[in-house]
Amino acid sequence: MDTNIIYCGDNLEILPKYIPDESIDLIYIDPPFNTSRQYEVFWGEAQERRAFEDRFGDVMTYLDWMRPRLRELHRILKSTGSFYYHCDWHATHYIKVELDRLFGFDNFQNEIIWRRTTSHGDSKQGARHYGRIHDTLLFYTKSAEYTWNTQFVEFSASQIKQQYNKQEKDGRRYRLVTPTAKKPGGDTSYEWKGVRPPKGRFWAYTREKMAEMDSKGLLYYSKTGQPYIKYYLDERPGVAAQSLWTDVSPMSPTAKERLGYPTQKPLTLLERIVNASSNEGQVVMDAFCGCGTTLEAAAKLKRKWIGIDFSPTACRVMAERLEKRLGLKEGIDFTLKDMPKTVDQLHRMPPFEFQNWAVVALGGIPNKVKVGDYGIDGRLYLADMAKEEKTVKRISEKVAQGMFETLDKWYPIQVKQVDKVGRPDIDKFETAMRRDKRLKGYFVAFGFSGDATKEIQRAQKVEGLEITPITVEELLGYEKTALD
Repeated sequence: MDTNIIYCGDNLEILPKYIPDESIDLIYIDPPFNTSRQYEVFWGEAQERRAFEDRFGDVMTYLDWMRPRLRELHRILKSTGSFYYHCDWHATHYIKVELDRLFGFDNFQNEIIWRRTTSHGDSKQGARHYGRIHDTLLFYTKSAEYTWNTQFVEFSASQIKQQYNKQEKDGRRYRLVTPTAKKPGGDTSYEWKGVRPPKGRFWAYTREKMAEMDSKGLLYYSKTGQPYIKYYLDERPGVAAQSLWTDVSPMSPTAKERLGYPTQKPLTLLERIVNASSNEGQVVMDAFCGCGTTLEAAAKLKRKWIGIDFSPTACRVMAERLEKRLGLKEGIDFTLKDMPKTVDQLHRMPPFEFQNWAVVALGGIPNKVKVGDYGIDGRLYLADMAKEEKTVKRISEKVAQGMFETLDKWYPIQVKQVDKVGRPDIDKFETAMRRDKRLKGYFVAFGFSGDATKEIQRAQKVEGLEITPITVEELLGYEKTALD
């Protein structure tokens, strides 16, 4: 089985094709939530925007869509593996019933509540419900034997004040813990410095261990002579993480890791899950990996990983993220597989996805605004603009950062996901070219009508406007030639 790979496609097709039974150690998924909303997503790093629609109608339709995917995920999970389903209030309880049937109720380990924000606009004055500020993570395993590494969180100020309420002369804080226990075991009722354990309790340590702790100054004696063990704050790992997560901050609007994906989760959230439920070298999968947070966490923590997403734009952003944030190289450290390669696949692609693909395949930069773009979907920058730069990719990054906005050496690109572009479409593109004072441009579509071709010829002969029509089939040929 290949790992460190991003598959582009429907996970219901990818999983049975590539992933064998019981081969994955940890699966985390954050699938669409059945929110009946449409997201217009702006991809900050790539200057892209795409349509993400998680509309399934009623919850039964959503469950019908998820059910075969959950069966596939259960199939590929190892008997010692763990599974996390990230969801919100829309379908949590329905999903839990499905997972109970699939994994078995006894293998349900936790309902984790993550406070993703401190307040929400849906609780403003006039709202008829409490503010919805949390997500739910349903944690299942496939058996009673599974990987588990306890995670710790920092002590709160109130915990420190209440529990570690004693200090050494140097300011070192500590708490006192009794060295007794309820159950006896060995020599546990001896007298220690004139004191025996309280009635009904026994020493938890041998005489030798008590003597060792005493010699190291780790025992504290009360006025009655009763010993206590000193637990120093700076030696404690923290408090074991509980099922309520309030210490993982939500994504800040200014966070460096933010990519503009509407349901992007913070890296710290996935790091906790990956650390807790897998070990180095094990395989982590995210079958709805969006902008790739799970993949970054897994790679950063030295796990093998597999990601799947239907969106070519998302897969491209994931690849860029792994390169930019972790220094991984596509084709060397990881593979991007099954990107759209046929005319039929491109016909079925969501409009914004198709638009992004066409502009990038042509070598251009997609507009960061897709709605109201006034007839121009992307820009193709001239080669002489790269004289002071070593690669076209670096030029693209500069453009995305707005550093070349004043430079005038670019060609407009228009994209239409139609079988045949008509004369009106060409007229609109000509108007956009005149407005931006462009004498040359590119138009990508599946085909062009006779009237469209005649207008392209007229515009060049009469007005000097050079429009190059490119079919999708031709563009696929360009990509293949470039790869060869």
